Amino acid sequence: MTISRNPGIPLDHGWVNQSRVNDYAVKKRINDILTGRIVQEDLRIEWLVRAIQCIDLTTLAGDDSPSNVHRLCSKAACPLSMNTMRSLGLKVGQLTTGAVCVYPARVANARQGLQVMACDIPIASVATGFPTGQTPLSTRLEEIRFAVQKGAKEIDIVINRELASSQKWQEVYDELVAMREACGEAHMKSILAVGELSNLTNVYKASLVAMMAGSDFIKTSTGKESVNATLPIGLVMCRAIRAYNQRTGHKVGFKPAGGIRTSNDVIQWMTLMKEELGDEYLKSNLFRIGASGLLNDIERNLSNYVTGGYSLPEEMPMA
Repeated sequence: MTISRNPGIPLDHGWVNQSRVNDYAVKKRINDILTGRIVQEDLRIEWLVRAIQCIDLTTLAGDDSPSNVHRLCSKAACPLSMNTMRSLGLKVGQLTTGAVCVYPARVANARQGLQVMACDIPIASVATGFPTGQTPLSTRLEEIRFAVQKGAKEIDIVINRELASSQKWQEVYDELVAMREACGEAHMKSILAVGELSNLTNVYKASLVAMMAGSDFIKTSTGKESVNATLPIGLVMCRAIRAYNQRTGHKVGFKPAGGIRTSNDVIQWMTLMKEELGDEYLKSNLFRIGASGLLNDIERNLSNYVTGGYSLPEEMPMA
């Protein structure tokens, strides 16, 4: 199902400045979800297959090359072994990841790799001086345009954390509006770098500002901070998404990234999405997971369900 893009709204200073988060209530809600909502064993296969469809399969290494990006695209286009696919009743091409995510300089390689695989999943590119964002705004905007020109359909930008931590919301908003314009038809996923925002109230405020500026997704982290995606932070961002939808009618997607490595991790995140935002947020048009090693663990678990025994990690290389 296609979701209309978020056009954004004028910055509402009153709404942002009056927002507060009750840390104790957040922790209690997360505990209630984790202890009271357990996915039954016979449904785990379905949940894990759906999780694969929401993964932004990622490589953001300093030694990325055309060959390893092509391998990543191959894995994104065919994420499970043929034996596992057949055992699950899936045909080749029926199951892919949600996207592949690379640096701007590797977008062209990803485009070639997906063309070889005859796979039309979107290419996501980090941009705007990822992961720190410590480059002039003009340079950050040019990097977005470069990635889009090379074929990226989604741009993962980073907000200016110094401005956000200083509560300079107008400046944050103005930069994001400029970035949204530079993205053109490409969807903008705004990375809040939550581990550097000091507290949950700032996370909520930054989420609101990013959505007001026209973000199509809000994303927890670059994966490079000391604190990345945690369930309490995810809950706060989900509540901001819900409040924004209730007030404006616009739906914004959510992408946790950093530290989601196991099948149990991803099922907890999916449970949070279902409980807070509904079944619609268990699909790739509104939910993505930024990960590099998660797919390997999911494949091992699915293989276990099929064969009754765990394979070694090296027997199921990610790419």
